[in-house]
Amino acid sequence: MTTRVLVIEDDPETAGEIVAELSSHGFQVDWAATGNDGLARAVSGDYQVMTIDRLLPEVDGLSIVENIRSNGIKTPVLVLSALAEVDDRVRGLKAGGDDYLTKPFALVELSARVDALLRRPADPRLTVLRVGPLTLDLIDRKAVRGARRLDILPREFQLLEYLMRHSGEVVTRTMLFEEVWHYRFDPRTNLVDVHIGRLRRKVDSQGESPVIHSVRGTGFILRAPT
Repeated sequence: MTTRVLVIEDDPETAGEIVAELSSHGFQVDWAATGNDGLARAVSGDYQVMTIDRLLPEVDGLSIVENIRSNGIKTPVLVLSALAEVDDRVRGLKAGGDDYLTKPFALVELSARVDALLRRPADPRLTVLRVGPLTLDLIDRKAVRGARRLDILPREFQLLEYLMRHSGEVVTRTMLFEEVWHYRFDPRTNLVDVHIGRLRRKVDSQGESPVIHSVRGTGFILRAPT
């Protein structure tokens, strides 16, 4: 079944770039240029994911998100906005948005976040995560590969948890900075790569099929060995 995406964006140039990017990934993309049109389409429940601009004519983006949530529509929403302050991001998430991306953004970042929303775990409250030979116990804080206990540090545990929750998805360095380190900016360091390198050496021992892979120019992906 083709994945349907609703893009609510009043700037034609930005909308055209988003539609082209997501269409290139095989999604069926509909575009709404105003808040009223976007709200009418959003409440239909016909979409698997939506991107909604924060500042729209007629009805603002957060009002659309609040409206669909009050109507029981749980479609994942990526809020897009030129407002980059932490308080603005918090308001977007509290309104019911699932993720928040500030403008200007790289299209590859947007598509990665859309993929992540589409493939997020059905139940984020799971206390034991399993991907292939990996098991992560979130209560006992224990990581295991097969019969081998992994001796990982707290930050590495957080990294592994995020990668396992998004197994099979490409996660960018920016996503890891935001979700694991809680940075709202790119510190322009190799911090993520250093920690991923340490984690990979512990998870993927010599002779074992690797589960953590680098994606050139983008980020990383964790997937079960085939």
